[in-house]
Amino acid sequence: MKNLSDQQKGSFLAFVAVMLITPDSIFIRLSNIETWGMLFYRGAIPFIVVLTGLIFFYKNNLFKAIVNIGYPGIFYIISFSISNITFIISIQNTNVANTLVMIAMAPMLSAILGSVFLKEIPDRKTWIAIIITLISVTYIFHDSIEMGNFYGDLFGIITAFGLACNAVIARYAKNKDLVPSALIGKLCVAIFALFFVDNFSLLGTDLIFIPLMCIMCVAIPFVLVTIAPRFIPAEEVNLFFLLETIIGPFWVWMIIKEQPSIETIQGGVVIILTIAIHSFLKLKKS
Repeated sequence: MKNLSDQQKGSFLAFVAVMLITPDSIFIRLSNIETWGMLFYRGAIPFIVVLTGLIFFYKNNLFKAIVNIGYPGIFYIISFSISNITFIISIQNTNVANTLVMIAMAPMLSAILGSVFLKEIPDRKTWIAIIITLISVTYIFHDSIEMGNFYGDLFGIITAFGLACNAVIARYAKNKDLVPSALIGKLCVAIFALFFVDNFSLLGTDLIFIPLMCIMCVAIPFVLVTIAPRFIPAEEVNLFFLLETIIGPFWVWMIIKEQPSIETIQGGVVIILTIAIHSFLKLKKS
């Protein structure tokens, strides 16, 4: 990694993170545990795993690292916790494809937030892409209202906004280590879910699916996604989440035959093509 450029480091970290996240949706669908129980374990298990790693990494300086997160770290904890909670609520209340299409809005939202708070003003091509993706999401929303999925889609948009906030904050505080912030965020998620959990039992396949999901699809990726914006712009990190938009629903369709609506497919294709073309033009320009 030492011989790689910042662009290569950031892209590699973001790519690995998102590839590990892609089976997340199917694990959620295959589990039998109720929503709040799942949310508790998705907070508690990654917290324990990452805390163990940070203890070895920081040794006696862990408390100092937590204190050094500053105000950016506090805001990161808030946005990180909210996006973790709303993602599960969204997945449980709409099609997986709908949730992931909503999350595909994160790069465009990052560009808007980056222009406001980081003064990284998007060019005309980016604004055109933002308008097209917003129209596409509105189209999917209209379909979801008729199908009764509006609630889940709304939380999908909130998740996308949270991811955009996470990336912009990490970009703003790129000289700070925000992994301790993500760690505290996971603890906050577990504590929040604790008030609503009816049953902590893990039975049958949940004994395998839940720990595997929490370590492979949650703990490791959130560390990588927290580090990646130190090296590349926030919207570029979130562009890698388009891979999840494509691959995530494919796993769900292959294993449990959950098919998205034609409107979701149409809107999703427009969003993905728009951002893919936008990304190609930016890379060509650079």
